[in-house]
Amino acid sequence: MNAPFHTSDADAAPSAAGTVADCPPLNLLIAAPRGFCAGVDRAIEIVEKALERYGAPVFVRHEIVHNKYVVEGLKAKGAIFVKELDEVPDDAPVVFSAHGVPKSIPAEARRRELLYVDATCPLVSKIHRQAERQIEKGRHIIFIGHEGHPEVIGTMGQVEPGQMTLVETIEDVDKLPFDSDEELSYLTQTTLSVDDTREVIQALEWRYPNISGPRAEDICYATSNRQAAVKELAHDCELVLVIGAPNSSNSLRLVEVSERLGTPAKLIQRATEIDLGWLEGVKTLGLTAGASAPEVLVREVVALLAQHRTIHEKEITATVEKMVFKLPRQLTE
Repeated sequence: MNAPFHTSDADAAPSAAGTVADCPPLNLLIAAPRGFCAGVDRAIEIVEKALERYGAPVFVRHEIVHNKYVVEGLKAKGAIFVKELDEVPDDAPVVFSAHGVPKSIPAEARRRELLYVDATCPLVSKIHRQAERQIEKGRHIIFIGHEGHPEVIGTMGQVEPGQMTLVETIEDVDKLPFDSDEELSYLTQTTLSVDDTREVIQALEWRYPNISGPRAEDICYATSNRQAAVKELAHDCELVLVIGAPNSSNSLRLVEVSERLGTPAKLIQRATEIDLGWLEGVKTLGLTAGASAPEVLVREVVALLAQHRTIHEKEITATVEKMVFKLPRQLTE
């Protein structure tokens, strides 16, 4: 059940248009679920537990999750973020990011006898195992994802070069060189648009009737749920704000979901990026956060808005999440 509206005008301050009292109130619809998913919670906790167990510094290969606020917070605790393993000293612990890594990375860590902890999201690890099984069955894999994304690089790195082909769009499907009767399978990146991915899968199945797909959808529960929550509120809003990083795939998809429904959306990393001009004529504003954005950034946005408008806040709940992932055994024993 949706929460009732409640009013917030804390820390009210004059705006360019006058005082809060001079401005029309703003209905603020906040999506639920939003923000951290179980995989992100687990990855951040892994870095924190590693710092407790091994002491600072703990090295992290790539951003643990795509959020500058989170990364800076972990840096302050003693984490050092690097691009590649050759930047990690031989006697230092290293954590692999939640997006997953190619097989060559843990192999290199073992060769160097590095102490490493893998923070790959379990749902991404599941796709890695699926890829291995498809290759064992002699199938070429069509992977639906965004070129250059860390998760795509990690998943394609689970198999030998030439065993997996990346597609992003229906147009890419049309260009595939395979015959209709070849042994093929498909897998998908976990943070894609549910609607766009369905269309690409339909194109694959039309062109390759015998193609094999996973038993369950690869797009993760958190991505699907956050997109569903935006769909619940977007039609009632004149504008939707999405808190997330510009390199966060799932955050970008939330912007697209809103715009596809005809409601303009803006991606912001912090409240300070809000242009108050966006709110001119806006009576109802939607607000959500990508899976790597902490709740503190949502409340930061609400506090800033309350400095300029009287806020009537309401949470729109699409579903309730209860997913929890276990930590790696090496940090709990």
